[in-house]
Amino acid sequence: MQKSPIRLPGALILCALLGAVPASAQDRAKSIQSRAADESRVREKEVRYGIIDGVVSDSLLRPLNISDVTVVGTGARVTTSATGKFRFLQVPSGQYLLVVRRIGYAPASGIVQVKAGDTLRLSYTLARSAAVMDTIRVRERRVSVRMTEFDTRRAQGIGQFLTQEDIEKRNSLQILDYLRNMRSVIVSRQTQEAFGATIALSKREGGSFSTGSGACTMQILLDGIVLPRFFDLELLPSPKQVAGVEVYSGPATVPPQFGGPDRRCGVIAVWTRTGY
Repeated sequence: MQKSPIRLPGALILCALLGAVPASAQDRAKSIQSRAADESRVREKEVRYGIIDGVVSDSLLRPLNISDVTVVGTGARVTTSATGKFRFLQVPSGQYLLVVRRIGYAPASGIVQVKAGDTLRLSYTLARSAAVMDTIRVRERRVSVRMTEFDTRRAQGIGQFLTQEDIEKRNSLQILDYLRNMRSVIVSRQTQEAFGATIALSKREGGSFSTGSGACTMQILLDGIVLPRFFDLELLPSPKQVAGVEVYSGPATVPPQFGGPDRRCGVIAVWTRTGY
């Protein structure tokens, strides 16, 4: 009896000729490639991002719970645990301004540098404040009160002021763009081996930061919080978050509530719309 030849589909004949692997093996290979690609993306993400890990305590090193920790300009905000600890995950590498607050304590601030694939460990100590602060439940009222005080100082005609309306009219990307037009401020970009930032110098003192010939760095306040000396203006909140700015060129014009140990170079006070 003559057997009929087995007729294979054209696709299978082509696979046999080319030495192709069965479909199940192809699926396994694709699955392995997909997992490898996913792992690669995870590793790449870990390389681009870092972690901020910190603790907040009082002057006796007792942990302070429910302290508010904010990364200015990013919208990232957390509260400390019962042990005073806080953590920010997946923070893009770069430089940031952190503000730490708690009811009954003077706020603290600091500039931090987050490195990709690394964990930055921080410690903040808050000192008891003699002034009684408003609670978060009356935040809106507190913000309106301080902007009323802003308007009162503006009406006195001492210093230079930017209102929210002024800011919205110009629609610039950074607050430092507005400060460049202030008659008593020199906005200067400093790039040295150990220091790089865009800072505000007092025009009344003049001089050069790099040579030290009379350069006078102005004190920056954010919602009344004293920021570090030589503060980088690029770390300030965006203009869309700012309700007003006031500038005082020297100690003779600085209002008493902005007083401090070193106000000889003047003060720039920035007020946000929601308050830090």
